[in-house]
Amino acid sequence: MAFIADKEELKPGLVIFRRTDVAHRNWYCRIKLPEVDRYKTVSLKTPDITTARQKAFRQDVEVQICLERDIPVFNRPFCEVAAEYVAFLKRRAAMGEITPGRVKIVESMIKAQLNRYVGSTQIHLIGHDRWENYRTWRRENGEGRIARAGQTRPLTDDEAKAASDAAETKAKATASRYIPRRRRKVAQADAGPPKKAKTHWVYVSDATISTEMKLFSAIMNFAAGKRYIPAANKFGRRPKLKTERRDEFTLEEYRKLHTVGRSWIKASGREASQWSREVAYNFMLIMCNTGMRPPEAANLRWRDITPAKDKEGRPVFVMYVRGKGKERKLVAPASVGEYLDRVRKLSKSTEPDDRVFTNHQGSPAKTLYSNLIEKLFDKAGVREGPSGTPRSTYSFRHTYATLRLSQGIDVYFLAEQMGTSVKMIEDHYGHVNTIKHADRILQGIGGWDPIQPPPSDGERDAKAAKAVAVKQPDRERSTRTKTRH
Repeated sequence: MAFIADKEELKPGLVIFRRTDVAHRNWYCRIKLPEVDRYKTVSLKTPDITTARQKAFRQDVEVQICLERDIPVFNRPFCEVAAEYVAFLKRRAAMGEITPGRVKIVESMIKAQLNRYVGSTQIHLIGHDRWENYRTWRRENGEGRIARAGQTRPLTDDEAKAASDAAETKAKATASRYIPRRRRKVAQADAGPPKKAKTHWVYVSDATISTEMKLFSAIMNFAAGKRYIPAANKFGRRPKLKTERRDEFTLEEYRKLHTVGRSWIKASGREASQWSREVAYNFMLIMCNTGMRPPEAANLRWRDITPAKDKEGRPVFVMYVRGKGKERKLVAPASVGEYLDRVRKLSKSTEPDDRVFTNHQGSPAKTLYSNLIEKLFDKAGVREGPSGTPRSTYSFRHTYATLRLSQGIDVYFLAEQMGTSVKMIEDHYGHVNTIKHADRILQGIGGWDPIQPPPSDGERDAKAAKAVAVKQPDRERSTRTKTRH
């Protein structure tokens, strides 16, 4: 190295030296770690060579003790290790093991939350107390997006004033923004009525905190694998957090979307708008009848769809889908083939390698018509579910799962079809079984008709014989009457 001067080897793997790229004359030592091509450099903070030699030997002994006791040799702040973890994920994304979108989400969570919490803290000093206190810190220092029942509190006077000032500043900035004359009416229509003053603080949901803590744990595990921290510093199980119910559409709401969707298409005045609405409508039908994830739909190509027949000869469609770094095949009913034919007739990209869902110009639809779908939800009055969560294109997948479970499909087969685990199905859709078996759950409650057990074979035979006996005299009387005449 060009900046090294006065180099002296005290023993194999232990060197002291001065640096030419600094103004002072202090000594440094460099220690070779055994069995790996790595070195630890330490400033000895003394210009005296005798003292420097003594300190260098002490540093060497400390490194050996750390290695024997599995104590980290290198001290790094959490933010530096997190950046190294993101670089590792980017390499995985480049190899196609995970999606680039996932890396962006991870990077944003680290910058927005985890670095605020422990970014400057040396990673070997982050203990289980910081892990367990994250949930409380996150709720005290961040606001959620969705006001669910029991997850809000009134604003204090200072918070209300700050929120009012921020809203006023934003309104002034919006008012001063130049809008071309041809777009002013559209902008005014999209603006809608003025928003009400903010009165409550929305707590961050358990689902958000759980996701962030999962990433926190993954970074600590990564650090343990790099020997930046002892294995004992890895975090254990996450604190028990509430699982957010995923809002699907009920059968009545789904039928309403059908009805409103057809009139919504006809109400469009422009050809391009009608085209977009019709594609979005058929996209909704395809998603609700396949259980695909939105990323899988975005990746779907025409060559991924193959007509087939089931074991009884009925027509089905096999779809090869890719998303979340996984690939699988799913089966769809013949009705999905009809919806796909409609999309193909509307599309300008119908070659085997072209994407199924495109925009009006034939390019891949990056947002999967999310704005149009949300407008359809608003028009049908189904934008929010029972939990207060705004629905999105992902709700179609939940609708598929709920309707299939209510029809009695085996959980294992559903998990295979949807590319998820049986546990995930049970955790998020367990309420379906409660409704499906309501007759048995409510048995014995006052005012509820008891379940009549099915008749046995003997009872069915007795009823049939009685019916024959009743009908036989009627036939005989009818025969005698005809003979007289």
